[in-house]
Amino acid sequence: MENTDLRDAHVLVTGGAGFIGSHLVERLRTHNKVRVLDVMRRDALRPAGLHEHKNVELVVGDVLDPDAVRKAVADTDVVIHLASIAGVDTVMKMPTQTMRVSLLGTANLLDAAHSTGRCQRFVDFSTSEVFGRYAYQVSELDATTVGAVGEARWTYAVSKLATEHLAMTYHRQFQFPAVTVRPFNIYGPRQIGEGAVHHFIVRALRGEPLLIHNDGAQIRAWCYIDDIIDATMLSLTRPQASGHAFNIGNPRSTVTVYNLAELIRRLCGSSSPIQFVRWDHADVELRVPSISKARELLLWEPRFDLEQGLSQTIDWYRHKLGTSR
Repeated sequence: MENTDLRDAHVLVTGGAGFIGSHLVERLRTHNKVRVLDVMRRDALRPAGLHEHKNVELVVGDVLDPDAVRKAVADTDVVIHLASIAGVDTVMKMPTQTMRVSLLGTANLLDAAHSTGRCQRFVDFSTSEVFGRYAYQVSELDATTVGAVGEARWTYAVSKLATEHLAMTYHRQFQFPAVTVRPFNIYGPRQIGEGAVHHFIVRALRGEPLLIHNDGAQIRAWCYIDDIIDATMLSLTRPQASGHAFNIGNPRSTVTVYNLAELIRRLCGSSSPIQFVRWDHADVELRVPSISKARELLLWEPRFDLEQGLSQTIDWYRHKLGTSR
């Protein structure tokens, strides 16, 4: 993989206090000025001390506020837009806010970044949810799908798919340097809130039951946080990336949710029981990406296999929770 460093840029990261955002701030801060715009509903940034770095500026603000967005974008060269309502459970509780943040927030960011005339790259984070319930080796050219209208689970996917189209129309109409990143099941240290890996590790280290929806036969491809950060950095620096969407995940790390729980239990040395919980809502049954396009245009390749990534993640959680091996 080629050098992925971005240097001497002024970067705005919306949602930069979140899980992926905080890791991007950590990678960018050494050689760039980084401004974080976030409502701070979730905060992985300050507990890691990243806000104290001399090159990091934290602005508490909302992407739904056009004035706050214009001020945050004003003197930046690069925009990385991650701000969204995250987590399936939260999305289902807040479907209206989910769509407003994605649709209106992204429109505010694109308008502001385009208006400055100085934006060199705009990276919009979408979601693998745009592929719906069944997606095996899906490429960027495969048709996206949306669930039934009224099913809260799909409000996030529908709104993200709309923002993908919006970002690409800015590219086509104005030659605006937009890129879309579609993350596939990212995990790693500093993951906050929801997510199977977070749930399984925390409960396994505490000796609590691991709760699995239905029979645990759902299939996912898991991608370690450092790998998506590498891909994002390449999307900022590779000229070929502009105007494209990229699936970012690790097809080699594909397991059922049940087997993921068993693997985490083994790596934690835990005797936690596994419990199956009925789940009557829509769910993703199969999700595995094709990453050929990212390999070709970004020269990117995931470096961490599942067991290696989980081991590093578990070590971080052990330290955070104060549990011993």
